[in-house]
Amino acid sequence: MKKISEKILFEGNWLQLKESVYDNKGSIVKWETVDRKTSEITVVILAKLIPSERYVLIKQYRIPIKNYIIGFPAGVSDGQNIENDIKRELKEETGYIGDIINIGPSLKSNPGLTDENIRIAIVEINENLEENTNPKQQLESSEEIEVILKKKEEIKEFIDGQILKGIDIGVGIWYIFYLFDKLQ
Repeated sequence: MKKISEKILFEGNWLQLKESVYDNKGSIVKWETVDRKTSEITVVILAKLIPSERYVLIKQYRIPIKNYIIGFPAGVSDGQNIENDIKRELKEETGYIGDIINIGPSLKSNPGLTDENIRIAIVEINENLEENTNPKQQLESSEEIEVILKKKEEIKEFIDGQILKGIDIGVGIWYIFYLFDKLQ
């Protein structure tokens, strides 16, 4: 594929809609994509409370799907200091302070739509620390987030119950706690 042209069809505060034209061995291919304007990386945080072994999930209203969704804490990073951005997003969305154990490589979640880069961080939260005993979220005015704490063995039943209630489920939670166990 060889890129011929690209033009911005729409530009908002946070996103751009682009049309790209490519030559694929003599065939012209037009493709529309959505790009973020303000960030390089989306961070997804897989956090676990220690010693209780409960995972931190969130229930958040998302305007594009007009529904609540169960997912992981997440946010955006400019890539300059991803560790600080992970800790900031965890604190904002959940109130917790944790230690980053690992940050995965850059991944693509929906390459047919967007060029978004996603990095998954594994975080441990010492729930015995004073600052984690009564965590206070620091939500932005556009956010409505409920923190949900579940042990691994409770998550499948929880997911099933949420689906029955009409709540959407994020792909990451499905992969990690539901689908992966079905493959083993």
